[in-house]
Amino acid sequence: MAILKTPPTQPKNKTLQLRVSHDLKFRLTRYAEFIHATASYVVSQALELLFRKDAEFQQYLVAYKPPESGNHSEGDRPTKSPLKSPAK
Repeated sequence: MAILKTPPTQPKNKTLQLRVSHDLKFRLTRYAEFIHATASYVVSQALELLFRKDAEFQQYLVAYKPPESGNHSEGDRPTKSPLKSPAK
């Protein structure tokens, strides 16, 4: 049984370009084929699962304050992580 389910509808998306190994791309493509979805859907759902399961990341998000400078008019948050982990 597949861990990820086939997408019900396509949400509004942003484009993200990344590089992965040949093997990872092969397995991503096969998994998408396996669940009758797109590779984008598999990546999105895998990241959503990762973000939900990472308790330390959840704490970081709660404490996150965007920098004062910079243009983040489209609502994107910077991807740079802090140098120190938040206090536990």
